[in-house]
Amino acid sequence: MDRTALKACIDQGRAAAPADLVLKGGRFFDLVTGALVEGDIAISQDRIVGTRETYQGRVEIDIAGKIVVPGFIDTHLHVESSCVTPFEFDRCVTPHGVTTAICDPHEIANVAGLDGIRYFLEAARRTVIDLRVQLSSCVPSTTMETAGARLEIDDLRPFIGHPKVIGLAEMMNYPGVLFGDPGILAKLEAFQGGHIDGHAPLLRGTDLNGYLAAGIRTDHETTTADEALEKLTKGMHILIREGSVSRDLYALAPIITERNSPFIALCTDDRNPLDIAEHGHLDYMIRTAIALGAEPLAVYRAASISAARVFGLRDRGLVAPGWRADLVVLDSLGDCDVRMVLSAGRIVDDTLFASRATIAPVARRSVKAPRVNAENFRATANAGETHVIGIEPGKIITRHLIEGMPVTGGAKVADPARDLAKIAVIERHGKNGNIATGFVRGFDMKRGAIASTVCHDHHNIAVVGVNDADMAIAANRLTDIEGGFVVVLDGKVLAEVALPVAGLMSLKPFEAVRDELVELRKAARTLGVVLEEPFLQLAFLALPVIPHLKITDHGLVDVDRFEVIG
Repeated sequence: MDRTALKACIDQGRAAAPADLVLKGGRFFDLVTGALVEGDIAISQDRIVGTRETYQGRVEIDIAGKIVVPGFIDTHLHVESSCVTPFEFDRCVTPHGVTTAICDPHEIANVAGLDGIRYFLEAARRTVIDLRVQLSSCVPSTTMETAGARLEIDDLRPFIGHPKVIGLAEMMNYPGVLFGDPGILAKLEAFQGGHIDGHAPLLRGTDLNGYLAAGIRTDHETTTADEALEKLTKGMHILIREGSVSRDLYALAPIITERNSPFIALCTDDRNPLDIAEHGHLDYMIRTAIALGAEPLAVYRAASISAARVFGLRDRGLVAPGWRADLVVLDSLGDCDVRMVLSAGRIVDDTLFASRATIAPVARRSVKAPRVNAENFRATANAGETHVIGIEPGKIITRHLIEGMPVTGGAKVADPARDLAKIAVIERHGKNGNIATGFVRGFDMKRGAIASTVCHDHHNIAVVGVNDADMAIAANRLTDIEGGFVVVLDGKVLAEVALPVAGLMSLKPFEAVRDELVELRKAARTLGVVLEEPFLQLAFLALPVIPHLKITDHGLVDVDRFEVIG
């Protein structure tokens, strides 16, 4: 802001000149004292310049009976998991009061490498939401998978000073941290003194101490209050997550207290347009946490000022003079019912979205998988004892089960009566054509197959089914549509959602994707699937940094031992 602009802010703040915009007649929630304060809110350009007084404005908006809170900050997410481009994500979530989103583009980076990161950085310059980017630390997440790219510190270094870059994204390879992997240490070294995001599921005791000693400051993988309290007492900021699959808010709501709130923030990680339409985004988390008994002051702090501080965003998070005019107008604190949103002093509406310049997407035609048939999924064996992935609904942690599988003709087969389906991962980046097969419990699938190219984090093809021929049709269809989601029964595609941008994002408006996801969910349920979000649950079964048993194109991965076991 130059001198002329600064002078305008000062003059408007002291009421020597009319403010650019004044919100009149309402109250704001003071996150310092916890009071509801009456008075006008004066805005000049992109910042608040006056509160607690009466102002005149060139534009005045009557908000009598309403409450103003700071804009919400989602501290950890992957835009790609919303299944839409950054521009449609912007349209989808900003009206829910989310004015800042801190993303890790490692989904597209695992497919398209630096081109994917460049795309996000350019998109972030144009969105209404203030989209900030963390540089992806683990592409791929481990050596036990085949991704489309590999990023080392020399690849990331040129982006460190970018105005949209905050720091190093979630350090998922925690064994690499603890045991001194040279590539991991090089990345940690480069970001010492800056922000380093954590990812430490079930990490406790001395291993947690060692992880934190690397300069890592946050964690969004905490799933119990006891685990959260240990991490809090060791100075770690807990990013409470409520995504479409990973749902930790109910378990962690008890830690959201006024005393803890400076070290707590909120995030969604992976949330699709259907869940956002049905339930909401951070607004849903806020009203749910309050309904669960959390103190409103603590919740709204976590949603704004506490989040801003941990990520070094010093200009936002309070309704106060000199702070960025990211504001949310509500009917009530408890309901968090958003009536108006301001982003950098601009009223968020269709006109504002229409004024954005957009850019062309990248990573088209990225699905280069081999064509498969039923025989490719044959699980040859003589003995029935089998490692089985056990799904925990609402969590991305899985169980490591040992089950006796039926053997027919020298091969293990699915057993839908016991909720045992076949799962396979097919390498789709054109690197090696790997195909790995295993078994999973938790879908309750009775017939058919489902498949997806949203397959964390390598984003190969993942397919689950009880019929090998349907599995093959589903997998092959994903190549035809450039990636996405498919449901197949008796040789027929029942529903699909095409995600042609890196096999992760649609080119359609978020409303159209939402409607397609409704039909996809219905089709999956005709197969007997009971999971609320079967495709996102499937995606996380291939992530080998989340305990306990996963599968990649290399085979089954025992995450506790951090090795491929078959």
